Amino acid sequence: MDEDRYGSDVLSGDWRSKGLKKVRQVPLERDMVLEDPDSGWAGAVVGLEAGNVALEDWKGRTRSFPFTGQFLLEGELVTLGRPQAPVGRSAAAAPPDRRPGAAPAVKHASDGGRLRTASGSFAVEQQRARVALPSRIMVEGKHDAELVEKVWGADLRVEGVVVEELSGVDNLADVLDDFRPSRERRVGVLVDHLVTGSKESRFADAVMRGKWGAHVLVVGHPFVDVWQSVKPARVGLREWPTIPRSIEWKAGICQALGWPHGEQADIARAWQRILGQVRTFADLEPQLLGRVEELIDFVTEPQG
Repeated sequence: MDEDRYGSDVLSGDWRSKGLKKVRQVPLERDMVLEDPDSGWAGAVVGLEAGNVALEDWKGRTRSFPFTGQFLLEGELVTLGRPQAPVGRSAAAAPPDRRPGAAPAVKHASDGGRLRTASGSFAVEQQRARVALPSRIMVEGKHDAELVEKVWGADLRVEGVVVEELSGVDNLADVLDDFRPSRERRVGVLVDHLVTGSKESRFADAVMRGKWGAHVLVVGHPFVDVWQSVKPARVGLREWPTIPRSIEWKAGICQALGWPHGEQADIARAWQRILGQVRTFADLEPQLLGRVEELIDFVTEPQG
């Protein structure tokens, strides 16, 4: 009998890897937030020395792990590839010609070496900022404005769009009465916690039904505060803590993280710590990204 009843050699080929999920390799980057799956230690990359990658947690403590090991990156198991840029502490220094608060443009090999801004769009090199358009984007407060500047600042300067702070959505109606929107002077408004039944949603509905509604667009994200629009992994968390309504939200977040929160200066430092972990649009939740892009399109739409 010539037929091989058992078929081909079961030990031939790459039999060890059958059924195993391949682990993706990602280039090591400074400030990339990784978690060691064995110990549960999570932190931002602050150095690579003697074959070990140093991770600094949100309390400022540092531990080192073998570069050749496996890590969790935003919940995905990965291995690390060689960094394409220095990852030591000296790499954190900002280029001298970069606008304060704005993230630098980055080159991507897949784009033929063209620069991309932090928002993901192609950078317009050697072009001066345009004269400001009469239209405006308005945001609730300083932290919202700083986040928009960091990720979309380069794009907004090219378009000539100015971002203004409202100091609270409660002031929106009065601000619009002073501004007097028109087809040539549109206003896009970004609101926190724009969910059904919220105070913010009631203000937004009233504005959109009011006398300026034809030339105003109010959009928002579902988060209690813009802090939550930063992916929690960027600060070494699996998810943002739930804060009881009886506690001021930002102070509660700082308390849950073990950060000082007794004074307003503590809250400001906490936000700068969070903002410092934002590098590009990829560090933000999509619920915010789409809304900001929508506002930019609204206030820059050519007049028909």
